[in-house]
Amino acid sequence: MSAVAKLLAQKEQLLARLESDPGSNESAEIQALLAKIETALKLLGDPDSGACAPTSSLSEN
Repeated sequence: MSAVAKLLAQKEQLLARLESDPGSNESAEIQALLAKIETALKLLGDPDSGACAPTSSLSEN
């Protein structure tokens, strides 16, 4: 599995965890991890890296 595929799989798992209504601390941790994954995907040049990005409303919680 390529690095991009691994990052996308991790991103998908984290987004699923966000949808399960985690506590505020866990939510903040998940969003920090998602930001790191997004950065890595951008550095690797993945054109679809922003396709499943969390919405701003999630970060406001």
